[in-house]
Amino acid sequence: MKPIIKLLVFLFLFVVSSPIYAEESGNPKEVLAKVKDAVEFLSKAGESGFAEFNTDKGKWSWKDTYVFIMKCDEVALYGHPNPNLRHKDLSKLKDKNGNYFFIQLCDAAKNSKGGWIEYLWPKPGETTPSRKISYVIQVPGTPYQAGAGVYNEDVSMDELNKLIE
Repeated sequence: MKPIIKLLVFLFLFVVSSPIYAEESGNPKEVLAKVKDAVEFLSKAGESGFAEFNTDKGKWSWKDTYVFIMKCDEVALYGHPNPNLRHKDLSKLKDKNGNYFFIQLCDAAKNSKGGWIEYLWPKPGETTPSRKISYVIQVPGTPYQAGAGVYNEDVSMDELNKLIE
């Protein structure tokens, strides 16, 4: 390959793989806003609104994350882009450290303002776990909870909890 072609290929690969072109990651403030919007939506739509959460395209999916709907009585997801996770008992699902994070989500949802949890889970397409933080809150007047999470290594649990005070 001629040196100029090699240089052009290198520059093309460098540009398209730079963070400017990479999919932007969601952040905790977006998670809070989307989950609160989802609670408002579900308070009006009820169970008929679940279908809107079952896609990775639409209002409830953004950047690299999505809002999910769960029912803690059953420790099951009712709204989630992955159909293989819906309507299954997730109470025994553990992260790399042995945390039953769906149980932790349900515990956090019991707080009047909801709550954040952290756990280790692989990013899509990866096998090595990364730190994921998720916020969940009760949908008033229903047996359901709404939540969302993002991968984030930097923000502390104290900072996250201050966001919901």
